[in-house]
Amino acid sequence: MSNADYIEKATLAGGCFWCMQPPFDALDGVLSTISGYAGGVEKDPSYEQVASGQTGHAEVIQISYDRRKLSYKEILDVYWQQVDPTTANRQFVDVGPQYRSAIFYHNEEQRLIAEQSKQQLQDSGVFSKPIVTEIKAMTAFYPAEDYHQDYYQLNPSRYKFYRNNSGRDQFLEKVWSKKE
Repeated sequence: MSNADYIEKATLAGGCFWCMQPPFDALDGVLSTISGYAGGVEKDPSYEQVASGQTGHAEVIQISYDRRKLSYKEILDVYWQQVDPTTANRQFVDVGPQYRSAIFYHNEEQRLIAEQSKQQLQDSGVFSKPIVTEIKAMTAFYPAEDYHQDYYQLNPSRYKFYRNNSGRDQFLEKVWSKKE
């Protein structure tokens, strides 16, 4: 088997794609993360089209990873700790279907792992409300414009300002600090 045989993709929606990139970039085994759009009907949408909420697309990150170093389940374990999976069509200050939480599976194995992971989170009692994160088949992925790629690295001040004011970190700290 070649190295390419061990590379898989995971596509995840969790609100602002800028905020979703850093936790996955930090994982050993992640080869790349790309901000983009998935889940809608518009072909090759622009940010402005997706931001309107009319395309059906969500802001996503697509992760390429080496499955010899990192499992899909481990990726989902990190994913759940980045989102509010109990709120439909919004994540923190970002409101609309383009900011929904969703797992776009690439094959049947990923679908089964995602369903199990979602059920385990629901059964864990971490959240008192139902988990509403969608689990859908991956159809097409459209990379976002260049200025959205690696935004947190290229625009650290603006990124930190946005993230600090989004409510994401405060929510995640409140939920996950009591778990640990």
